[in-house]
Amino acid sequence: MSGTQPTRGDAGNGTSRPAPAVDLVTTPSPNRDDDELLEHHDKFYIQATSSRTDDRTRVLKQGDTFAVFDRFGDVQPVGLGEQGLYHDGTRFLSRLELRLGGRRPLLLSSTVRKENDLLAVDLSNPDLKDRDGGLVLARGELHLFRSKFIWKNSCYERLRISSFSREPIAVDLTFDFDADFADIFEVRGAKRPRRGQRTDQPAGEAGVCFVYEGLDGVTRRSRLTFDPVPAELTARRARFRLEMAPRQTATLVLTVACERGEQARPPLPVDRAFASLTGDLSRASFSSCRIQASSDDLDEWIARSVSDLQMMVTETPHGAYPYAGVPWFSTPFGRDGIITALEALWFEPALARGVLAYLAATQADRTEPERDAQPGKILHEARGGEMAALGEVPFGRYYGSVDATPLYVMLAAAYLRRTGDVAFVEKLAPHVDRALAWIQCAGDLDGDGFVEYARQTPKGLVQQGWKDSHDSIFHDDGTLAEGPIALCEVQGYVYAAFQGAAEIAAALGRSGDAEGYLRQARALRARFAEKFWDAELGSYVLALDGQKRPCRVRSSNAGHALWTGIAEPAHARAVADVLMRDESFSGWGIRTVAMSEARYNPMSYHNGSIWPHDNAILAAGLARYGFGEAALRVFGGMLAASATVDLHRLPELFCGFARRPGEGPTLYPVACAPQAWASGAVFMLLAAVLGISIDGRRGQIAFDHPVLPPGLGELRLKALQVGGARVDLLIEPQPHDVGLTVLTRDGNVSVVVVK
Repeated sequence: MSGTQPTRGDAGNGTSRPAPAVDLVTTPSPNRDDDELLEHHDKFYIQATSSRTDDRTRVLKQGDTFAVFDRFGDVQPVGLGEQGLYHDGTRFLSRLELRLGGRRPLLLSSTVRKENDLLAVDLSNPDLKDRDGGLVLARGELHLFRSKFIWKNSCYERLRISSFSREPIAVDLTFDFDADFADIFEVRGAKRPRRGQRTDQPAGEAGVCFVYEGLDGVTRRSRLTFDPVPAELTARRARFRLEMAPRQTATLVLTVACERGEQARPPLPVDRAFASLTGDLSRASFSSCRIQASSDDLDEWIARSVSDLQMMVTETPHGAYPYAGVPWFSTPFGRDGIITALEALWFEPALARGVLAYLAATQADRTEPERDAQPGKILHEARGGEMAALGEVPFGRYYGSVDATPLYVMLAAAYLRRTGDVAFVEKLAPHVDRALAWIQCAGDLDGDGFVEYARQTPKGLVQQGWKDSHDSIFHDDGTLAEGPIALCEVQGYVYAAFQGAAEIAAALGRSGDAEGYLRQARALRARFAEKFWDAELGSYVLALDGQKRPCRVRSSNAGHALWTGIAEPAHARAVADVLMRDESFSGWGIRTVAMSEARYNPMSYHNGSIWPHDNAILAAGLARYGFGEAALRVFGGMLAASATVDLHRLPELFCGFARRPGEGPTLYPVACAPQAWASGAVFMLLAAVLGISIDGRRGQIAFDHPVLPPGLGELRLKALQVGGARVDLLIEPQPHDVGLTVLTRDGNVSVVVVK
C-alpha cells in the first residue's frame, strides 16, 4: 500500500510497508515468552513477532471505526497483535473473550456477509466437566450465535444462546475485556517514551467505562454496556448465569462505544442501529453499475471487491474517499486513493470525483520540511490519533510521496475523459496548475528534466515511491541507491500528467497551454528513452540515483511505463517479454523484482512479492501495447489466486513463490485485507482484457480487441452509465473472439467494438 509499510515507512506509502528483517536485534520480552523487541532502521516497519494463530481474521469497518476479530468473534493479544476495535487511529478495545463454563466455545462457522455489514459466528459448547472430572454438559447441547456490526463509532454484538438439551442447563457465560488506547503506530511496534493516563470509572450495574487522558489533551473513552444486566460485573469481566430450560433461547447484547472528547450521546438500541446501517448501505451503494459473471469464481471475486470498496469508502466533508486498508492504513492515502479511483473509474466515476475534491482541499500550500510539504504537492497520508497530533510521527498530514502529484493530474484528466464533466474539472484547474508547477520546479531537484525525491525530515520516508520500503531501490549488486532518486515509473506518470494536462487545457479553451504541455511530454519521452532504457537488461532501469547512475534491476516498475504510454513501442515488446518470463511471472502474478536480482526475496514487502494492484496496472500496460495474451495470463493468475483465499478477498500482497499445483499463493504475514487498491484490481484487470474505454463527452463505450479466458463464461454489465445514458451489455467468449450484445439502451450512447 501506499503509506506506511505495514511499514510503509522508512518505507513509505504513508507510513510504510514491511521490509525484510535485516540488521535485526531481538531481545526476549520480560512480559511474554513468545514476544520479541525489534530494532530496525526502518522506523515505520510493521513488527511481526510471531505467526498469526489464524490468518483468517474478520474485519468490519464503518466510517472512521473498524474492528479486527478472530474467527470466534473475539479480540485477543495473539499473533501479530492487531486485533481490536479502532476509532480515529486509536485502539479502543484490546481484549474481548467469550467463555462458556470457563472454556472457549467450539467454532462451527464464521463469515462476514457479502455486504460486509455483519460478522456472523456460530459456536457450540465443548464438553464441560466438574472438578471431579464428571461430565456436566455434553458438547453440542448449546448453540451460540454471535452477530456483530459497527455503526456511528460503536460496535454492537447480539449473542443468542439456544438450548437443544432435553434437560435444564445451568452454566456461567463470561466476557473478559480491556482497552489499551494504543495508537495505531504503537500497535505496529513503535515504542513511546511517555503515554497519557488512565482514569477509568468504577464499574456500574450494567456497564464499564475505560478512560484515557491523552498527552494531546484529548479524552478517549471506551464505554461497554450490557443488556440484560450481568450477574456480576467487574472492571475487566462480565459474568452471566445461564439457567435454561429445554429448547429455551436467551439473548445478550453488548455495545462498545468509542468516545472522543466531549461526552457523546448514548448509542442507538441495537435494532435501530442495524436498521440505520443497512439503510445507509442501501442508499450509498458503491456503484449503480452491476457486473455479473457466470463463472462462480469471478462472480464471487467481483462481488467481494465491490463490497470491500464500499466498506473502505468513507464520507469526508469533500466527498467519498476510499481509505487505504485495514488494519494499518485505514485512513486517506493520496497515492492509494488515486490508483483505486483509476481502477474503478470506468464503472464508477463518482469515486474519482470524491478523491479529486478531497486531495484538492488538502493540497500543500506552503513549504514545511517536517512534513515533506511543498506548494502544490498532493497529500501522501492523513492520520488521526495521539502520536500524529503530537508530531511523534509526521503523518498528521504528510506529503512525502513523489508520485501522488503527477498521479493526481492523471486522474483529473481521466475523470474528464470518462465523464465529460468540464464544470467540475474547471474548479479543479487551479489545483492541477499548482501540481504541474511543483512537477516542473520543486519536483525536479537538480533541473535535469526528471522528477526525483529526497526527504526533507529525518522522520519522513526514505523511499517515496509506491515501493517505499527502505531497501526497495538498489543497484544490481544489491547496494542501496543514494538519493535524490528518479524512479522509472514516476517519469511515466509525469509524461501522462503532461498529456492529461493538455487535454484539460484544451477542454477549458487554453490551447496555448495545451500545446506547451504536449511539447514537454514529447521532450520527456525522448529523455526517458535515452537515460532509462538498458538494452542489455532488456528493460527500463529501476531508477537513477543521486549521481545519475542507473539502478540496473529488472522490476515491475518498468511495466508502469507501458501503462502510461511513455515507452517506445520497440522497448515495450522487450519489457513485456521480461515481465512474462518465469523469473518475473510466478503463475499467480508478476513479481515486484525478478528472481535474478540481488535483493530478490519472495517473502519481502517489495523485493519479490506480488501485489494485485501492481499486476492490474501491468496488465493495463500490456494491453495498451497490444499484448492481450500476456494481459490475459496476468488476469488468469489473479483470478486463480482470488479463488483460493479466504472470502475471495485478494490481500494487499502475497509472497512471490512460484505457483505449485493444488496449492494457493503463500500469504504475506502483515498484509492488509481488505485493502482498497487490491479490491479495485479486478476492475482494472477486466478493463485491460476487454479493452474498455469510455468517452463521456462523445457518449461512446469502446471495446478494443477484447479477450476473455477460455471457459470463463459470459459477463453482464448492467446499468453502465455514460453521462445521462445507460446501457446493459452481454459479453460472451467465442472460439476465437468475444461477442458483445447490447441488451438495453436508455439514452444517447454508442457501443463500438474494435477487432
